[in-house]
Amino acid sequence: MNLPFCSSIQVVVFVVTFILALIAGPILIPALTRLKFGQTVRDDGPASHFKKTGTPTIGGLIFLIPILLVGAYYSRIYPEIKPLVLVTLGFGLIGFIDDFIKVIKKRKDGLYANQKTILQLIVAAVFAVYISRFTDVGSNIVIPYVDITVAPWMFIAFTVILLYATANAVNITDGLDGLAAGVTLIVMVFFTIVAMTRNEWDYIKVFSASIAGGCLGFLAFNSHPARVFMGDTGSLALGGALGAIAIMMRMPLILLVVGGIYVVETLSVIIQVSSYKLRGKRVFKMAPLHHHFELSGWKETKVVTVFYIMTAVLCFIGLLLLRIRFF
Repeated sequence: MNLPFCSSIQVVVFVVTFILALIAGPILIPALTRLKFGQTVRDDGPASHFKKTGTPTIGGLIFLIPILLVGAYYSRIYPEIKPLVLVTLGFGLIGFIDDFIKVIKKRKDGLYANQKTILQLIVAAVFAVYISRFTDVGSNIVIPYVDITVAPWMFIAFTVILLYATANAVNITDGLDGLAAGVTLIVMVFFTIVAMTRNEWDYIKVFSASIAGGCLGFLAFNSHPARVFMGDTGSLALGGALGAIAIMMRMPLILLVVGGIYVVETLSVIIQVSSYKLRGKRVFKMAPLHHHFELSGWKETKVVTVFYIMTAVLCFIGLLLLRIRFF
């Protein structure tokens, strides 16, 4: 399908969210610093990261607040945007609680794993049941060149698993300055372009453009050397939003392609842990994968740049799979 002439709404939304994030940064970063919401760096991490200790975290609020404000405003025009706004808020709140416990209660791991998992599954389940029963999304899953319908309970289960996996995959990817925000920016531009091809996806076009704009604004403060980190507040919110968008577009499997960086980052952790438990040996110098490359001699900025390029290539492949042409 040919891409229609670019309407102005997604451009306006992108620019507005970008500007709001630029405004929020200078307000929130000093506030987070005064509150001593500083990041604790892993003792076993790359030595180059030790200097990042104390850098303000919970910076995901810089883009999360503008995204939620823009989403709430456009929900008057596009009521279908409300589930996307609420699932982003839900995952963001879980991340905020986790970050709060880490920096205020001084509990290194934040929420206990079972607590975090249960909360995420609850948010994901509420979203899955709602869109399955109260929207026209139905239980369709699009595979390139195929459109299949599964039983509602299977769709709900699949949605819950995907949301949980995506949220945590973005969280795992958030380990270098600008990495998670930049990769998500590129993927959100992809979904904005795809949403432009169908009128019934106008609300998705608006929401994905707002996330892209928020991520770009955040990069003004998070690119190397980072003045602030997004924390779980930002990474879980971005992951939840990303998974929800893919589900509502009936394209969760396309997410595995365009979000390939999230996939390999997560797999690197699974492989590393499994190998150590089963064989007593590590496959990578350190997991997630971005730390392996750092310990192999790559500069942090090089790892981030290569991951950006790979994401852009994967998004182009995604457009080809969906037969979207610009001319």
